[in-house]
Amino acid sequence: MLELRPFNTLGGVHHGWLDAHHHFSFASYHDPKRMNWGNLRVWNDDIIAPGTGFPQHPHRDMEIITYVREGAISHEDNLGNKGRTEAGDVQVMSAGTGIAHSEYNLESTPTKIFQIWIIPDQAGQAPSWGAKPFPKGQQEGFVTLASGKAGDHESLSIRADARVVAANLKAGESAEYRLDSGRRAYLVPATGVIEVNGLRAHARDGVAIVDESVLRVTAIEDSEIVLVDVA
Repeated sequence: MLELRPFNTLGGVHHGWLDAHHHFSFASYHDPKRMNWGNLRVWNDDIIAPGTGFPQHPHRDMEIITYVREGAISHEDNLGNKGRTEAGDVQVMSAGTGIAHSEYNLESTPTKIFQIWIIPDQAGQAPSWGAKPFPKGQQEGFVTLASGKAGDHESLSIRADARVVAANLKAGESAEYRLDSGRRAYLVPATGVIEVNGLRAHARDGVAIVDESVLRVTAIEDSEIVLVDVA
């Protein structure tokens, strides 16, 4: 079963410096039918104006994955971590027992991110942060960016039964992703137009997926796709 969630049906708010759209209930947006998808709790589509961002604020007991679509995001936290993550790359923050961080767009152009929150398998772990660049233009099919599943050694580690993957497809190209029994997925094309098992989705639409064993994604236009595989 695949359910299309068009971009124009998402919750959202525009603060001037931040144009945010929420695939799931978040902050002032509440929809009891869109609280989570398995252990995926948040998928925010944020556009951050140049020279602005989120001042230091706390989190706990959440795996927070930031996928940068355009521009770059600069991170700093109370553990002493600092980093700049640019388009196509990923950062992961395991909030654990508690972490306070800031996220700023220090660039001269808007920064566009997906911020994904996944509920951890266990609460009360030590907090941590990490980031990783991924090779541009060398990815074939889906590449694992962050994972809590055994065997995904090349990706960033998260403390949840989940995997975050991405693919860049030229028009006419296809990629397959296999879901184990009982798993579900949530997929968003960052750019382009795609078909997932025959269902068409445009840039920034969400596709909620359950009871599908093989996902065949075909690019109608050049497309950048992010998918989360969750319990």
